[in-house]
Amino acid sequence: MSLFRSRTGLRHYLFYGVALSILPVAALFGAALWQVADTGNGRLPDDTHADAAVVLGAAAWDKRPSPVFRERINHAIALYQSGRVDKIAFTGGTPKKGYMTEAEVGRRYALKQGIRAQDILFENTSRSTYENLRNIRPVLRANGIKTVIIVSDPYHLARARAVADDLDISAQTSATPTSLLGKSANRDRLLFQEAYALFAYRCESWGNKIWNLLTRNG
Repeated sequence: MSLFRSRTGLRHYLFYGVALSILPVAALFGAALWQVADTGNGRLPDDTHADAAVVLGAAAWDKRPSPVFRERINHAIALYQSGRVDKIAFTGGTPKKGYMTEAEVGRRYALKQGIRAQDILFENTSRSTYENLRNIRPVLRANGIKTVIIVSDPYHLARARAVADDLDISAQTSATPTSLLGKSANRDRLLFQEAYALFAYRCESWGNKIWNLLTRNG
């Protein structure tokens, strides 16, 4: 009987231990899920003004922006034309050598829409959301840009905002109102994918900060 009780007690301890390990992870993921949805559904106040709109890169087809990228560019142009930003900054390299970069495609499209060349900034080497913002940061600072509005699809913005915060970029976000991704049949899947991406990014970021703190103190 005592052996049975000890095994039962051990199972209870294991159960509670596993539960206590899972609950914080589930809570953090739930927070990421809420933040992705909340940021994507938010809207800029009517009196918002920033020095520039930063357009996060997306796929380009040769010299043409993909439909998703085109909607991001169009939204940035609308912000510019309404006087809510003074400049537009494009980001994004190319996945294949010899093809026009995403930033160059965005710049070319904006010029055709009547945006003045002197009001367009860009970096054309990045390959990820983090690199988009890290690589455009020195360009922004060199041009006296202190505040930005990050433009992308709704579910992408929470992660972009987190990256901007870590890079000390003063940013607000504005989702493309005509996002093809947000209206697709895969909306829920995209929501969970971005929540996972944000969760993973925060875990990596926190881990790096803790490691840097420990090694500095050591």
